[in-house]
Amino acid sequence: MTAPTCFTLAAASLFALACSDSTSGNYDPVIPTDWVASIDNSYFPLAPGTVWQYAAQTADGLETTRVEVLATPVMVNGVAATAVLDQVSLDGSLVEETHDWYAQDGDGNVWYLGEDSKEYDSGVVTSTAGSWAWGVAGALPGVLMWADPATHVGAEYRQEFSKGVAEDWGKITDLGLAVTVPAGSYTGCITTEDWDGSKPFEAREHKAYCPGVGIVRSVDVGAEAHPEELTSVSVP
Repeated sequence: MTAPTCFTLAAASLFALACSDSTSGNYDPVIPTDWVASIDNSYFPLAPGTVWQYAAQTADGLETTRVEVLATPVMVNGVAATAVLDQVSLDGSLVEETHDWYAQDGDGNVWYLGEDSKEYDSGVVTSTAGSWAWGVAGALPGVLMWADPATHVGAEYRQEFSKGVAEDWGKITDLGLAVTVPAGSYTGCITTEDWDGSKPFEAREHKAYCPGVGIVRSVDVGAEAHPEELTSVSVP
């Protein structure tokens, strides 16, 4: 396991403290109070009405994902969070639907505040595993995207924390990349490595984020499935 990771206050900014020990599982972040109304982080912009479409060929068939930023915020532990609807279909049939909740602090960091997740089989909900919300049963938010990813390369951070339910971690791995996907070619992109902290030895996921767009590619390391790639994006 890795040594404890701790992000401290930057000298000239009110930077959010997020200390966590991946050995003991302790997590005691200093959570911001200066939330802003909209999320305009360059690597994870969430303007209401934006729609991303993704596709990946899997062993089970063609998986398509539609992600939409909803217009109406959702209150999560007293914070007006931006709500994002994520719908995954397999060969045209809905298999998963998730409402994710995010908020941006005054420094530009995007925090993940929770999700309402449902899995489907033939139109019937079969599981709500992974659902959580900040303030419920001890759940705490984590950082989804830093305001300045370059200052965090190689450092591990929690993206969410609900013990035994949602324990994803992230790490910035690369900067300044050029990425081409069906939706187009992008430069100045970064990549992250994400994993479930409760299952550290399972496959990890690499994601590419590009300025002004957000996620353009996701791939499970070592998996047989093809990468999930952005096929289109519509900004209002």
